[in-house]
Amino acid sequence: MNKLIHQWKKTIALTEQDITLPNGKTIIHTTIEHPGAAVIIPITQEKRVIMVNQYRPSVKAWTIEVPAGTMELGEDPLTCAQRELEEETGYSADTFQSLGQLIPMAGMCNEKQHLYIATGLHLTQRLECDDDEIIEVQTYSLQELETMIANGEISDSKTVACLYRAKLAGYL
Repeated sequence: MNKLIHQWKKTIALTEQDITLPNGKTIIHTTIEHPGAAVIIPITQEKRVIMVNQYRPSVKAWTIEVPAGTMELGEDPLTCAQRELEEETGYSADTFQSLGQLIPMAGMCNEKQHLYIATGLHLTQRLECDDDEIIEVQTYSLQELETMIANGEISDSKTVACLYRAKLAGYL
């Protein structure tokens, strides 16, 4: 049984529970319960990637990232990806192709990040962001992104992993 320690934004919770490990030992484990997230690589017709430069209060810094967002409870990952792309960048896409999933913090959180490539982009109107989101939209070539990863300008783990997976899959 989960013991609730703290809840944030109605979707994320810190819980404790007794867990029996594969070796038979029982421990009390603390977990961040997370509904999951959608992570999107929007690729323009010119093969440029639309990125967001976002202020992150947790690290008190601006980070360059692929668009992404937390799923609402019970929300389909694709629906979340479509909403977050438009909310954060002002673009919609004709096609979303799944790139699979990432597990960003397996030691302490059950979050699964659902990865998508978005193509056939159309500029719409940015939807209203959450109160804690300050976002600037920018586009980059793959070469620029790889240079920024190599020199530490991009340090967001989901962004690095997602871009690499897209490159390995032949999208970039």
